Amino acid sequence: MLLNEIIVKPVVDFFKDTITQVREINKKYATPHIKTSRLVKFSLIMLRVYLIFLVGMLFYKFYITVKG
Repeated sequence: MLLNEIIVKPVVDFFKDTITQVREINKKYATPHIKTSRLVKFSLIMLRVYLIFLVGMLFYKFYITVKG
C-alpha cells in the first residue's frame, strides 16, 4: 500500500497529465492555419523523400559495416 502511494500513483498521474497535455496540443494544431501553394507542398514532399533516402543510406551503411 505504501509503495503504491509513494511511487506508483505519482508516476501514473504524471503520465496521465502528460498524455492530456499532448492531446490538447494535437487538437489545437490539427488543422493548418496557413495556406500553402502547390510549389510549397511539392517542395515539402521532395524534402520528405530526400530525408527517407538519407535514412535509408544510413541504414544501408550500418548494415554494410556490421556485415563486415
